[in-house]
Amino acid sequence: MTDHELVIAMKDPLQKKKVFEQLLNDYQKPIYYYVRRMVLDHDDADDVTQNCFIKAWKALEQFRGEAKLSTWLYRIAYNESLSFIEKRKRLAGVSLDELSEHLPSVLQKDALFDGDEIELKLQTALATLPEKQKAVFIMKYYEEKKYEEIAQITGTSVGALKASFHIAVTKIENYIKVNNEW
Repeated sequence: MTDHELVIAMKDPLQKKKVFEQLLNDYQKPIYYYVRRMVLDHDDADDVTQNCFIKAWKALEQFRGEAKLSTWLYRIAYNESLSFIEKRKRLAGVSLDELSEHLPSVLQKDALFDGDEIELKLQTALATLPEKQKAVFIMKYYEEKKYEEIAQITGTSVGALKASFHIAVTKIENYIKVNNEW
């Protein structure tokens, strides 16, 4: 089904389950990988992804079709990821610097982390970014989204996103240079 057909079908209570199954088939993996890059841990990413689809299920009938379904789902994932990270930081009572110091060992111990040494270094550098810069970087670099779509997802202007992405890239480069990572 196309997005338009899904939007029409989701208004029908008899087709809602079928539409949701289609959403899961089409978007569960990409949403999981986006969330995983944001929260890093597999179990946390599973939980956040599940929360995203629970919220989507509850709001399915209110979806107006003003944006693509993928954009709508990424917006939910973006908000859920940021909420999870903020909650985790509050509960842990640790600073971003303390968190980024432990990141390499956390990723290396994760049996589902399949990145090589370069990916590990990039993820460590990403952990030093503010969450919103990290989200923009992930959507642009990994997800290859256009700035216009990222703007819809984040509720930020295209100009601000371009600046944020540039700043994120500069911070990552500087982090790697200072830490003699490459």
